[in-house]
Amino acid sequence: MRASDLATDYPTVTLDSDALEAARMLATQKLPGVLVIDADGAPYAVLPASRLVKLLVPAYVIEDPALAAVVDEHHADRLCQTLAGRSVADALPREPRDRTKASVADADDTALEVAALMARERSPLVAVVDRADGDRLLGVITAAHLLDRLLEVT
Repeated sequence: MRASDLATDYPTVTLDSDALEAARMLATQKLPGVLVIDADGAPYAVLPASRLVKLLVPAYVIEDPALAAVVDEHHADRLCQTLAGRSVADALPREPRDRTKASVADADDTALEVAALMARERSPLVAVVDRADGDRLLGVITAAHLLDRLLEVT
């Protein structure tokens, strides 16, 4: 089984995409994260759903979780408004070392190579590119999809 056989269509966003729309897409499609592509369509980063959740929670609540109990429901229901007017680029960590970089596999990589890449980079998804075709994005392999396919052969 090659990466090109495992790759599926998967939503992508650009750095200029609306962060609130990206959050809605993650929520409605129940995705672990979304692939962020650059202006050339090349994999740039992964925006994990957990990163967007972290942006919704006020810093004082992260520092002292007990304060979450004193925030009333009205304010809690409006947490997503903090993403309004922000781009995906704004939602990514500023420091490159803090970003979840896009893990990229070649179309000819084996399932084991993809699994090793996911494990090594702790990534919930891997972009699959065709290096022979100018790194054209073929699709994405999620950890859940990879597990599902590997379990089929056992």
